[in-house]
Amino acid sequence: MENFLSVHDAASVHDLIGLAAKIKAAPLDYDKTGQHKTLINLFFNPSLRTRLSTEKAGVTLGFQVITMDMAGGWKLEFEDGVVMNLDRAEHVREAAGVLSQYCDVLAVRSFPELKDRDADYADRVINAFVKYATVPVVSLESAIRHPLQSLADCLTIREHRRSARPRVALTWAPHPRQLPQAVPNSFAEWMIHWGDVDLVIANPEGFDLAPEFTRGAEVVHDQAAALRGAEFVYAKNWSSYSDYGATADLPDWIVNEEKMALTDDAFFMHCLPVRRNVIVSDGVLNSDRSLVLQQANNRTWAAAAVLAALTD
Repeated sequence: MENFLSVHDAASVHDLIGLAAKIKAAPLDYDKTGQHKTLINLFFNPSLRTRLSTEKAGVTLGFQVITMDMAGGWKLEFEDGVVMNLDRAEHVREAAGVLSQYCDVLAVRSFPELKDRDADYADRVINAFVKYATVPVVSLESAIRHPLQSLADCLTIREHRRSARPRVALTWAPHPRQLPQAVPNSFAEWMIHWGDVDLVIANPEGFDLAPEFTRGAEVVHDQAAALRGAEFVYAKNWSSYSDYGATADLPDWIVNEEKMALTDDAFFMHCLPVRRNVIVSDGVLNSDRSLVLQQANNRTWAAAAVLAALTD
């Protein structure tokens, strides 16, 4: 694996999930993997789980870990051929080149602006680092994908499934803010490529995800229909792809006890952070069917598997 930007970089989804499970079961067996190597984590946006789990993964494997918040660094220019006479002091070409001399793996997190769909879906920040870095690049979430979260979700489902091929429902849920499509895009993409689940996606009219991420999944606009018989319910808000960045005030799409009663005693999943009693009710989130903490724990082992695969 040369870089880790999406499911397409994994030679085998099954093998990568399996490696995450092996490291989780016996982390000391892998504590020399990153010996004498350095991991740099570069954050253009806030983080809790992604930052700490990736740092922990690196330390567990023996890496030296350096994390930088780009709010404390020079503002970078990503366009080529521009006259840099405004507020951007450094070009990504030099920044990526310099950082590559300081580390063996470079991990980057950036969010979309949710104004220009073409610009966001070009994923220019992560792709610029891939273009100019001379070491492997890991996506810690980009404008359109969150692959480490999705790998952790695969591991969580594998650990808790009760059937060989469970029904997994990804459902849109309300949120007071405008949110990107990165998590649901990535989740759908990984579930489809993994091939071990039957995925159904439920969202209101006007909130269908980009077809490139959902091809092979059932997409419906009836939440109750999607939840019936599901063994896993993954709730997430996202803004509109077709009317790019638009949101909707639809409180009835909350996942609550009544909705979960439609399922096959399903587990509830969410990537966190989550708005209680907006996305999901307290009763569901506090129940023994909630896997949100297990998902967060598996973020460490997903990151460890990726780092191990990149340095193999």
